[in-house]
Amino acid sequence: MGKIKEYSNGETTVVWEAEKCIHSAICAKGLPEVFQPRDRPWIKIDAASTDVIIDQVKQCPSGALRYYMNAEVDKDDKAEESFETKVEVLKNGPLLIYGTLKVTYKDGNQETKNKTTAFCRCGASANKPFCDGAHVANEFKD
Repeated sequence: MGKIKEYSNGETTVVWEAEKCIHSAICAKGLPEVFQPRDRPWIKIDAASTDVIIDQVKQCPSGALRYYMNAEVDKDDKAEESFETKVEVLKNGPLLIYGTLKVTYKDGNQETKNKTTAFCRCGASANKPFCDGAHVANEFKD
């Protein structure tokens, strides 16, 4: 498993999985006071309110960024097992699926996705069916 970093402000924790990151820079463009890729640590978790950070994390097209509310994590850290599956259509962006799902590709191969998965809605992704942030460059509106 690749590098996973967690950044907490006490109320929420932002998790970053380096291997999933496609470097679309949506986080840095959308909330530059928090997401500063050239700095270490690169996430300044105290630079914005929890709600603003969560809204930006939800726009991550690769699912490399996710969050959890600290109050929802039990002492055995099994919160991810209890997440219900939810679907969110981001304005001018991808379709986000929260929860665990099994993706079956056209060749029959399967992959289990956990937490947040972003599916392309604009049709321009080079990583279909997943979003790679191409909707930003293509100025996708919907």
